[in-house]
Amino acid sequence: MPEQYVYSTMNYFDELITLLHEEQQFDKLQHENLLLKSSLNERRMQGVTWFPIQITDTELGRGDYLSVNLNRTNHYEVEHKFRFGMPVCLFSNHDPDQDRIEGIISSINRDGMRISFRVDELPEWSRRGKLGVDLLFDEYSYREMFNALEKGKELSRDAKQGSFVRRLIGQEFIPIASIGDFFHHHGLNTGQNKAIQQILEASTVALLHGPPGTGKTTTLVQAVKALLKQYNKQVLVVAPSNTAVDLLTERLDAAGISVTRIGNPVKVSEHLQELTLDAKIDRHPANKDIKTLQKQVRTYTEMAQKYKRNFGKAEREQRKALFDEAHRIRKDVDKIQDFISADVLDKSQVITATLVGSNHEVIRNRSYETVIIDEAAQALEPACWIPILKANRLILAGDHNQLPPTVKSSKVANHGLSHTLFEKLVDRNPQLVSLLDVQYRMNEQIMEYPSVALYNGLLRADSTVAQWSLAVDTEPVLFIDTAGAGFEETESDGAIFNMGEAHFIKAHLNDHIGAWKASLSIDDSLSIGVIAPYRKQATLLKEVLDEEDELRPFNDLIKIQTIDSFQGQEKDVIYISLTRSNAEQQIGFLSDVRRMNVAMTRAKKKLVVIGDSATIGSHPFYREFIAYTEAIGHYHSVWEWDISAI
Repeated sequence: MPEQYVYSTMNYFDELITLLHEEQQFDKLQHENLLLKSSLNERRMQGVTWFPIQITDTELGRGDYLSVNLNRTNHYEVEHKFRFGMPVCLFSNHDPDQDRIEGIISSINRDGMRISFRVDELPEWSRRGKLGVDLLFDEYSYREMFNALEKGKELSRDAKQGSFVRRLIGQEFIPIASIGDFFHHHGLNTGQNKAIQQILEASTVALLHGPPGTGKTTTLVQAVKALLKQYNKQVLVVAPSNTAVDLLTERLDAAGISVTRIGNPVKVSEHLQELTLDAKIDRHPANKDIKTLQKQVRTYTEMAQKYKRNFGKAEREQRKALFDEAHRIRKDVDKIQDFISADVLDKSQVITATLVGSNHEVIRNRSYETVIIDEAAQALEPACWIPILKANRLILAGDHNQLPPTVKSSKVANHGLSHTLFEKLVDRNPQLVSLLDVQYRMNEQIMEYPSVALYNGLLRADSTVAQWSLAVDTEPVLFIDTAGAGFEETESDGAIFNMGEAHFIKAHLNDHIGAWKASLSIDDSLSIGVIAPYRKQATLLKEVLDEEDELRPFNDLIKIQTIDSFQGQEKDVIYISLTRSNAEQQIGFLSDVRRMNVAMTRAKKKLVVIGDSATIGSHPFYREFIAYTEAIGHYHSVWEWDISAI
């Protein structure tokens, strides 16, 4: 096939821009409705409001912004949605409609954040009533995505410079280098070594397909080391979520690679914090000059703030002079910080960030020989173009048989926004795909059905895990059929749950957890995950299991979450409550089998699936799974247990 072969992809970026506009409007409306129509407590429980908060410190920060440090004072258990770079609003309950000031999150952890406000000092109302923080709609991320799409569109029309973009969108053929046999790492299997070999030889893009438990992250880390050795140029490594970026950052650092994390990690560990740009700036020898100047800034600012509001012309001029001097010194601080930032970044072999974070002001104008996007099958394509346009060559890693990116509007999702760049490239260029086919997580019986259903039967279990099981258990995977037991689903305010399944799981755990724990050696641990496709069912499961006295000694062993929240995790034992049980055979988003793939492949030694065959059996994926459990003798009816008390 000639290099200039053109695929029929007219208006590629225009279509993405249109879809993204629709998603933005839908997302904005949802968020505004949440803020306007929900009570303060509802917003707190949704993770979009902290109230009341405690201000711990204020100082004049970079670019003449006032930096305010604050902590939340309650609801620590609620997973909040505040993230670095997002817009927020500080408000007072004295007059919440009027007493409001907007700012940007410049640092965030679980229970504290730093907000930058474009003011010299907080308004007078901040000293009245209790204060809170609302999360505003994230215009910034959308703006970055739109800008990237417009740049991609423009570049694709450039005859000389646009070939890289045109290849990625299918308008030009991607040449393939002849794969040699030069790369070998003794700690990797054959498939992993071949994948790195293909990454090293890729002229435009390489695709790493990593099914669950196949060592995708391990392969990526070794690929980065090989790229640094071959090209001796800085690599940008990004992912759609902060959690994924944190994992990669720690693994790269553990491999002896000099890595700098841009943005604030979600995982709050001291060592991870040390890898951030902010922490490295703090440790830089030139930073002592900054601290001296910052002390001067605080002195002048405090002197200015001592003036009362009812002062005359002379006092007003003096106050202004003090603020002006503070601003002048602050500009000197900014210059030193710019020097330190550049020095730290220049000495880093790898920079890590989220997709949107890859355009952070400190690295906005940097370009890279290689950009790696991990979890690319979960990445919204418009966001991917932000780092892609900084690259000469691209590596995408992920698994399109697991959960897709989050798209708020089902209409937009159905029109193609949920279809990722990773999927498109896999479909158009299967020759560029390296499949990791040896998994190191699951007993082979747990692995077998997902492998056949979704990976063409290509997965193999490594000998170290193939026979993994709990010592007293002979069924690594089983299906418990609730058909006819009366465990019907309930719908309340659009939320679906199944009380019968929740209580059965409680009873089953009661019967087995003690024996599982007792069978382990003193050095072994036991981990259990209880997961459901619906948030309401996960909440119900937590309530039901928490109220069981016999399970309380094992509370620390059991984690209960939705399937979507469990991606990336693994446990010795996994219970899946399918939840759906109705006469109409409606299974909702269980029909997206990628969700079920994630659920099944979290289990290492035992998988227990509970569901109503009369409902879920209408779908081929579940019908064939039930047939698989029957074939291996691990199908059971719930009637084999005493369910009279359930």
